[in-house]
Amino acid sequence: MSDLRTETDGTTRRIILNRPDAMNSITPRMLTELNEALREADDDGDIRVIVLTGEGRAFCAGLDLKQAASGKGIGGALSGGNGAAHFSTRDLCTVTLQRLDTPVIAALNGPAAGYGLDLALGCDMRVMADTAVIMPGFAKMGVVPESGGTWYLPRLIGWAKACEVTMLGDVLSSEQSLEFGLVNKVVAADKLQETVDAWAAKIASNAPLAISEMKRLFRHGLTQDFESHSHHVLMSVLNLFKSNDFKEGVSAFVEKRRPEFGGN
Repeated sequence: MSDLRTETDGTTRRIILNRPDAMNSITPRMLTELNEALREADDDGDIRVIVLTGEGRAFCAGLDLKQAASGKGIGGALSGGNGAAHFSTRDLCTVTLQRLDTPVIAALNGPAAGYGLDLALGCDMRVMADTAVIMPGFAKMGVVPESGGTWYLPRLIGWAKACEVTMLGDVLSSEQSLEFGLVNKVVAADKLQETVDAWAAKIASNAPLAISEMKRLFRHGLTQDFESHSHHVLMSVLNLFKSNDFKEGVSAFVEKRRPEFGGN
């Protein structure tokens, strides 16, 4: 059985971590499949929203500690061996996730721990079941948030809160996660898919060129000064003015109807 599976529903691509018996803890094969699935979804012009979630009762429990303890898997492979090895960020899932222009919603159906937390933070939005928890236990394991958390957390919730979350390492309930600003919304567990599907449908009904450009501009804006970013935005807006989507949006507004965007 694959460590990952995908489902396509209209313009939504669901990517599902698929090791439910191990709480969707990561394996090398899962990371390879996830990287490929993210790229394929982003390259598919018919896909307007990606939903990332886990099968069963967990979102992702992070590193497979049983594998690591036996010297296998990711933790085992990186902690031993002879001599130095070459490491590259080129094929890291979290780097690929950050590069995507397609919006990504994390549906947190259960615990998100370690790598699972970093993976969720890399998504654009997070909707969390009220029964789920966030487990930032990095300090208790003698590691750091290694796959994006050290970059995302201070930007998402501020320096002091990022330190509180990671250095205390307490398990956070859905209510605490919402209070800290780690998730966008908390819903009843049996309403999670319904809510995420509604969000995906609403995003997909908007102009896809504008949505993708917003995401690119948000990403670039994190490293640009205001004037440089303003120039970048101006060039983007002038290009969008030429699109059929912009013409359709204006026409639909004037004609008081729902726009039908083609993504061109």
